[in-house]
Amino acid sequence: MSTTTASDAPAERAAGRSVALVTLGCVRNEVDSSELAGRLAGAGWDLVEDAADADVAVVNTCGFIESAKKDSVDALLEASDLKGSGRTRAVVAVGCMAERYGTELAEQLPEADAVLGFDSYADLSGHLDAVLAGERPASHVPRDRRTLLPLSPTARRGSRVATPGHGSGLDEAAADRRAADLAPASGPPVLRRLLEPGRPWAPLKLASGCDRRCTFCAIPAFRGAYLSRPPEDVLAEARWLAEQGVREVLLVSENSTSYGKDLGDLQALEHLLPRLAAVDGLERVRVTYLQPAEVRPGLLEAVAGTDGVADYFDLSFQHSAPALLRRMRRFGGTADFLALLERVRALAPLAGVRSNVIVGFPGETEAELEDLMGFLEAARMDVTGVFGYSDEDGTEAAGLPGHLPEEVVAERRERVEQLVEALVDERAAERVGERVRVLVEATADEDDELAADVVVGRADHQGPEVDGTTEVVLPPGAPRPRVGDVVEAVVTGSAGADLVAEPVR
Repeated sequence: MSTTTASDAPAERAAGRSVALVTLGCVRNEVDSSELAGRLAGAGWDLVEDAADADVAVVNTCGFIESAKKDSVDALLEASDLKGSGRTRAVVAVGCMAERYGTELAEQLPEADAVLGFDSYADLSGHLDAVLAGERPASHVPRDRRTLLPLSPTARRGSRVATPGHGSGLDEAAADRRAADLAPASGPPVLRRLLEPGRPWAPLKLASGCDRRCTFCAIPAFRGAYLSRPPEDVLAEARWLAEQGVREVLLVSENSTSYGKDLGDLQALEHLLPRLAAVDGLERVRVTYLQPAEVRPGLLEAVAGTDGVADYFDLSFQHSAPALLRRMRRFGGTADFLALLERVRALAPLAGVRSNVIVGFPGETEAELEDLMGFLEAARMDVTGVFGYSDEDGTEAAGLPGHLPEEVVAERRERVEQLVEALVDERAAERVGERVRVLVEATADEDDELAADVVVGRADHQGPEVDGTTEVVLPPGAPRPRVGDVVEAVVTGSAGADLVAEPVR
């Protein structure tokens, strides 16, 4: 890892230079971009929204699946097309795809002026200065990031490994100087700048990396072994987000159920949730990315029993046929998963539940597919994402026997998607008559397409951007809520995962 930090590059070197951050992929990538924005703003760069208005376009790429990688390449090419036709002078690739492929990506995409890995984040300002000066920084050389941390989770505490979204890479004094306008008055410095100010929710990273070895997943190899953020850092960032007007924090990681295992506290998340919910200004805390095999009764009780924590369970089932799950190197099955959902609903009858599933995994039989479809029917989840299996570089599943033809995978995916669409409609219709708390995200003042008597937001069971919305129709003469307000309402109708509601009179 480079010993150079952003503090070694005087802010005046970057004076008058502008940068746009283009973010692809998941909300974890959004947190990483937010940290990069904080670093660059602290080093004197002007942050702009449109790459066409920036000296440098930094594209935070996604390297998860083939379609996401294609989107990342398209975004890099689109940004490169701006060079020579306006202000944009350089395009730099960062993020998961840059980390995963590094030199290979640089060779295949010469339009990018630099391909930088996670180790370069601490001195991104210096690298951008070098690019604008006509230099071409050495491209990142990929490596298995799992090898950078000790095998034992509890031996990882205090490790100085570059971990995006953790604010690492700056000494405390430098962080205090550069983040003075970003950090709260007390607690650890927050090295972050919101990229969507005014939005009432924001992701908040709990941890990075993963210690599981699912045969279909390449993420641990380029994101590294599991590393929790210290609770005080998470709390400090939550307080800062609330000071910026954020009303809901979305706790993200590759596996939130593992939080704290490297801190010596397997119940760290249970202990942290009440403290987060008590942060002044926050209306809602939402937990995501739960691994079913690791869900503890105490965690279920903490989520369902803590005021201010949404009754929301994002459970990564992936499939339900036990034998196929073992080929994925995962645990559980239909009976276990339905028992888990029964415990969830015993604690929180109106809880929101979402998941993702993979169809067409190597060796999947028709009987296993039918098992999955039967599970989905019994599970009554609010939203389920359906993915068709495709090989990922460097994964064990790519070498498994029994690969299905692409047309078979596509047909099975379509079949399950049609079932899920009907099930989502049914589950949303079941919510008619329920009382919900809607966090307002859009009003007619911000969205010209909305009628004056309508506001749109999300209820507790609806996660941002993926789980539908709730449209609240206001009666004549009713006060007009603002973005960030919470409206108590009763559900009167549904369309897909979206709900319609009226304020409680």
